[in-house]
Amino acid sequence: MTRARAGDDLIQMRPEGLYCPAGDFHIDPWRPVSTAVITHGHSDHARTGMGRYHAAAPGLPILQWRLGDQDVTGHAYGESFTVGAARVSLHPAGHVLGSAQVRIEVDGEVWVASGDYKRQDDPTCAPFEVQDCDTFITEATFGLPIYRWPETPAVAAQMIAWRDECAARGEAAILYCYALGKAQRVLAEVSALSGETVWLHGAMQAGLSIYREAGVELGSTSMVADAEPGFDFAGQLVLAPPSAAGSPWLRRFKRAQQGFASGWMHLRGNRRRRNFDRGFVVSDHADWPALLRTVRETGARRVIATHGNTEALIRTLNEEGIASESFATQFGDEN
Repeated sequence: MTRARAGDDLIQMRPEGLYCPAGDFHIDPWRPVSTAVITHGHSDHARTGMGRYHAAAPGLPILQWRLGDQDVTGHAYGESFTVGAARVSLHPAGHVLGSAQVRIEVDGEVWVASGDYKRQDDPTCAPFEVQDCDTFITEATFGLPIYRWPETPAVAAQMIAWRDECAARGEAAILYCYALGKAQRVLAEVSALSGETVWLHGAMQAGLSIYREAGVELGSTSMVADAEPGFDFAGQLVLAPPSAAGSPWLRRFKRAQQGFASGWMHLRGNRRRRNFDRGFVVSDHADWPALLRTVRETGARRVIATHGNTEALIRTLNEEGIASESFATQFGDEN
């Protein structure tokens, strides 16, 4: 596995993260820098301590929630702005609300850093928009041929069926999912099929409020903490962050099954190792076919893969004649 050439590349690896020399800015840096372009609000991509931030305007409320008061400039999707000698624009990535790809053009050469992205339909955020480019930096979180996502409405129907099965046994159906992006997507998909109220762990409230204020329809929800004393949650679907698993919070449920919504649930062994009763395959990242399709649609002659299963993707693209390499990054896998 090789690194991309350092020389005159529009984006280079530095100790602080991805760096654009022409614009003197970093993309999703993990150490303090003077100017940062942020792709989205997940904590592995948006960190405090930067002098100035640029981000897509739909994601500003999320950044304020996650980072507090910062010097942040919001840009409409597709709006060009100049940073140093680079012309920059942000384009929908389809990952979560306000997520963006970063398009950089210098002297006619175009690079696109995708950030995290997915190609499936998602009623809670703008869909991914393919950008023609010379070099494409792609994530590879699920960069193995085994990862192929089912349609999300079908998975939502499975969640509802599971809730009904739990009801027949007098159990609550506790579904763990990440509080930013995944919870909102699950709610939107489930509410499209069922008008039943979904109960929420307190950690879900802030993110849901931001989505609702952006006009995203999430259905009927109530907070677990607001339930009457002695309320029986049997037959209720309850969303909670993964951190709630094994916590004292679970004591309020007399009987419960526990599930997890994640791309990692595609492998049954992951569900068994984490002691979940059910696993539901819902990911906010591109699966293997989507990774390959996206690279081809960009027309990029060169690809740089970051975080995840980069080796298989690099090998496959090189075999297709697309020069492919990798960057080692500190991005995680909110899935």
